[in-house]
Amino acid sequence: MVTISSLDKFLKEHRNVFIDTSLFIYHVEKHPRYHILCDKIFKDIETGRIRASTSTLSLLEILLQPYRLKNESLIFNFYSLLTTYPNLMWIDLTLNIADLAARLRAEYNLKTPDSIQAASAIASGAAGFICNDSVFKKLKEIKCLILDDCV
Repeated sequence: MVTISSLDKFLKEHRNVFIDTSLFIYHVEKHPRYHILCDKIFKDIETGRIRASTSTLSLLEILLQPYRLKNESLIFNFYSLLTTYPNLMWIDLTLNIADLAARLRAEYNLKTPDSIQAASAIASGAAGFICNDSVFKKLKEIKCLILDDCV
């Protein structure tokens, strides 16, 4: 079983990480189960202890529910966090990332959004991928940390 000390160890070993969509949502919405972990990750990013990247696909996934709910306040909160967060780099979907995503999707039978996230993580040069979906455990190309393994 992975613990919060394992999260610390992962972050020490992987100073350049890719952040999946769920972490942003957990952080902004103060998810009761994951907020403490996400708070630590985002503080480490903010202070420059680690660098992070995420795909522009994350923005689409993050904003979907607030737009459905017509929750302007939540949309504003996400935009405020996402567009100004220090040490966070946005990875655009390029032809090379699309090609890698197709290969990953074929090899690991990933869903298209998951393959784009994984390809973006690899293409960004991230040493670690932090998410909350066990489907990413099967990736050989990048080390993944699943939040559920830390609680």
